[in-house]
This record gives sequence, C-alpha cells and structure tokens, in this order.
Amino acid sequence: MTEKTHASLAIPALDTEDGHALPPRHREWRRAKIAVVIVLLLLAAGALRTVVANILQSRTVATTTQQNAKQYVDVVTPKTTEASGATLLPGTLSGYVESPIYARATGYLLHWYVDIGAQVKQGQLLAELDTPEIDQELAQAVAQRDQMKASLALAKTSYDRWQQLRQRDAVSQQELDERQSTYNQDVANLEASNANVERLRQLESFKRIVAPFTGVITQRNVDVGDLIDAGSGTSRALFAMVQSDPLRVYVQLPQAYAQNVTVGQDVVVTQAELPGKEFHGTITHIAGAIDVATRTLQIEVRLPNPDNKLRPGAYVQVSVPASAQGELTVPDNALLFRAQGPQFAVVDDNGVVHLKSITIAQDLGQTLEISNGIAPTDRIIINPSDSIDNGDHVVVQAQNAPPQQKPQPRTQQQAKNGGQS
Repeated sequence: MTEKTHASLAIPALDTEDGHALPPRHREWRRAKIAVVIVLLLLAAGALRTVVANILQSRTVATTTQQNAKQYVDVVTPKTTEASGATLLPGTLSGYVESPIYARATGYLLHWYVDIGAQVKQGQLLAELDTPEIDQELAQAVAQRDQMKASLALAKTSYDRWQQLRQRDAVSQQELDERQSTYNQDVANLEASNANVERLRQLESFKRIVAPFTGVITQRNVDVGDLIDAGSGTSRALFAMVQSDPLRVYVQLPQAYAQNVTVGQDVVVTQAELPGKEFHGTITHIAGAIDVATRTLQIEVRLPNPDNKLRPGAYVQVSVPASAQGELTVPDNALLFRAQGPQFAVVDDNGVVHLKSITIAQDLGQTLEISNGIAPTDRIIINPSDSIDNGDHVVVQAQNAPPQQKPQPRTQQQAKNGGQS
C-alpha cells in the first residue's frame, strides 16, 4: 500500500526505511484514559442522582407517615345543667270518647245518612234498618196483649158476681176463691204481655241507628242492602265515632322521671306536621304503678282541641316537666362503652388522652346529665374512635374550622421529580 493510499484512508504511515514515522503511543493512551474518566464520571453522576432521589423519597414517606399517624379530634366542654328542663317523650292522640257503633236489631240496611268526616250531634239519625221479623213479632205481641185484656175483663166481671153471690150465701167460699185466683192470674198474664210488647218496641226502636254522643264519623263499614246482625261478637260495626274535643294523650314515662310529674301539671304537645305550633295540655291521670314489662309509668294528658287542628291517632311529642339530676350536660356522642363502664375521653393541654369513668344521672336523648367523673373545664372528645386509649396523642382541631386534610403519599416518580427540582 502506497503512502498516497495511507493518506486517503487517514492511516498513519508505518515507520519505514524511506523515513515515514508512526504516531507516538503515549498520545493514544491519554485519549483512552480521558474516555474512561468521562464514562466513570457519568456513572458516578447517575448513581449520585439515584441516591439523592431515594433519600428525598424516604424523607417524604417518613413525613407523610408521621402526618398520617396524628389523630385529629373535635372536643367540647361540659355545660352547666339548667335548674329545670323538660323531657321529650312520644305520645299518641286519642279521642276523649271513641266508640264503634253496632246494631242492636237484626235486619237489612235501609238507608244511611252520614259518611266519614261528618260532624254529628248526640241523638242524630245515622242509619235505618228494615226489620220485618221484629215488626211481625211486635204485632203478634200486641194481639196477645189484647187477648189478655179481654180475658182479664171477663175474669173481673165473674169475680165481682161471685162476690155478690157469696154475700147472699148462694155460693161457697171455695168457688169464690177459684174466681179470684183466675182473676189474679189474668192480671199477671196481662202484665207479662205488656212487658213483652215494650221489649219488642224497644228492639224495634233500634232499627234507627243514632249517634250516642257529639263527635265525628271516622268509619262507615256498611251500605244499603247489607244484612246487619245484632250484637258485637262476630258482626262488624256500622260506624265508628270519635269525640275530638278534647283529646287524650297517653304517654309512657320512664321510671327515672316518674317522680317529676304530678296531676295538674301543664305540658306542651307538638306535632312534626305542624311546625312552630305548640298545644298546651294538662296531666289529668297518673297510673299508680310502674309497668314491670317496660319500667314505665303511664300518664294521661287532656288536650283541648276546639279548632280540630289535631286529629286522633296522630303521633305527637309531649314535653313533660323534669328536674335536673346532674350538674353537667354533655352530648351523647361523646360516650364510650368499655368494660369499666361508661367513659369520656378527655384531652389535656399536651394533647394526651385520659379516659375518665363517669356516672350518668339522666339520659335526655341527645344529651346526658353527668353527676360526677368530669370537671367543667375538661375538653371531651366527641365521636371518639373505638381504638382510642389512655396516653394517645391527638391534635385538637379549632372550633368551627374545617377538618385538616391528611397529605397523600407521593409516588416514586413524583419524588424523583421533586429531587430534580
């Protein structure tokens, strides 16, 4: 290969006899070292970047874990119990008088004159029955009474005659006594016949169904042509009536409040369907004993209802006067049930939880009256978790502040990007 060929291929010429020299070896080695150093520096930079990213991610995970480990709680302080209050209890409205109306006579319904919702007066005609059998029995009884009257008249005439004959000694005393006995028997028969006629007339009067008291018709269970059976055993009621003014309210009072009520006390009755309206009633009767099955005391409240805004059968709430039995009041959602009994979780100034056993004086539904176990300055956790225990560290959230959001852990790629920034 000629020198010209070496030059065209950029190959250094060999050290030949005609004077061409090769490139020095130390220059090639220096180039190789520089290339190796550059590669090592690049590898070291990549390793350093990975180490830094891992350190940043570890710090982020540690911070997130520590933040998630904090318990954020809401607290309340006990309120002083008022000197007097009221206990809200469920009740049911009942008419002062409620009565189903049955037929006393058997027959067919001839006509009805009132329907549900009608206001009726005492003695007003509600319906009429057709009672042909009773009518025939009454006619027969009247005819038999007429026969008894005729027989009695004959016996009376015969007795008077025999008395005159006896005075003239024309008949014996035995015959006179027989005539007197016949007369007395006819008198008794006439009285029995009169009684039977009156019975049938009374029974016939029951074919007119009238209102037993002033009130409102709440049910009509029959129509024209229905066969009506007498009595209330297996037969159905023709009508149902309710006297809606005044009303009765029956309330089952828990045993704990039984000593707070007396006859004559005023109570307030409210109905959810009539918001903002209160109705005042009076306790008229108190049961003399506690019901063993429910441990409650039944009381009866008389409630005026002149405008008929309240309807019998409605569900109402009755505010019964009650006296305070505990010094402090706490919401019921702060209560913990443990083996040691009812407890509250109290937070001190350092954020450490202390469980305190308490004594409940009275359960008012949404609040509890506490007689001992806590102080008025205690900060009590509401809605505590079931796992909370003595010595736990918590963070008390500011009142009326939204709950603090817990930070979400970042992914490895986000951590790497953060390390780069």
